[in-house]
Amino acid sequence: MALGPDVEDIRKMNIKEALTELRKEKKRKFNQSVDLIVNLKGVDIKRDNIATVVTLPFKIKDKKICAFLTRKSEVIKTILEPDFQRYKDPQLLKKLVSEYDFFIASMKLMPKVATTFGKVLGPAGKMPSPQLGILTDDSDEEIKRLLNKISTSIKIRAKEPSIKVSIGKEAMKDEEIVANAESVYKGVISVLPVKNENIRNVALKLTMTKPLKVEMK
Repeated sequence: MALGPDVEDIRKMNIKEALTELRKEKKRKFNQSVDLIVNLKGVDIKRDNIATVVTLPFKIKDKKICAFLTRKSEVIKTILEPDFQRYKDPQLLKKLVSEYDFFIASMKLMPKVATTFGKVLGPAGKMPSPQLGILTDDSDEEIKRLLNKISTSIKIRAKEPSIKVSIGKEAMKDEEIVANAESVYKGVISVLPVKNENIRNVALKLTMTKPLKVEMK
């Protein structure tokens, strides 16, 4: 989401100052998301693999997670290998992918997961990955460990020269949102070809507000 002519650009604020201004906007009847927008320059999205997983200091929301496993688990919604066949129905597959925020899988099943579900999970950015989502052990203990990690992690992948990431909710404390913003920004910087030189500008917005340009270090 590139910054357009409607962006408030009187001066660059820090994140906390921007939050104060954004909270002055018209109150909505829902808990708005706080979004960080990082606009890039000097990158080739097709050539440069700008993707990473960032662990946030503060959880934003509970995530709905589904697992492709070799055995039925009591701690998570499970799809077993014999059930894969029914998801060759495009409508059922799209419904499944839309219902869950994250998918994890047993390493043994990954080739079949890729074949059966990859065409929809891939474009949706929900394909289980070695970084966050593939289990070498299907035990409930290992599943719980991974679920805990996922609860405070977000996947970032640039599909265009602008990265928009939800870093919190309006009802969260300023300090929590600031900490999440700093973690996301550092995560993005870490995977850019020439780091800070690839940053055009950064902005902050709520769901229903215009973005405010901010200064990040």
